[in-house]
Amino acid sequence: MNYWLVKSEPDTYGWHHFTKQGRAVWDGVRNYQARNNLRLMQLGDQVLFYHSILNPGVVGLATVVRESYPDPTFPDGSALAPWVVVELEPVMALAKPVSLAQIKAEPMLAAIGLIKQSRLSVMPIRPDEFELILKMGMTSEDGSV
Repeated sequence: MNYWLVKSEPDTYGWHHFTKQGRAVWDGVRNYQARNNLRLMQLGDQVLFYHSILNPGVVGLATVVRESYPDPTFPDGSALAPWVVVELEPVMALAKPVSLAQIKAEPMLAAIGLIKQSRLSVMPIRPDEFELILKMGMTSEDGSV
């Protein structure tokens, strides 16, 4: 299994939009590195959903339910289009968002792509990074789960 982080602006397409919809075609990605990451996603991979811009942070967990295929929003719509999409479904909201400030403050997350390549919208994360962020988002202020 692989682990990923996808970013979205909460006002444009936030966690609440995603959960209301129940399944999303992750389209409109127009960066080659992010596109390549979409191509690598496999059925069942786990995905952290990150709100960017306002109050940036990880807010939920999703799963890949359909592997990459040509992006239907690309103007010519052909199978030879350079852009791809995947389909995601929400799994759960985190008990509390894990803010970008918390991620930057955590020494074990110092090498995470979110910090190293802050503008990339779809990125792989290591299993230990995934587990730590998930734990941070499921732990209350007093340290209990």
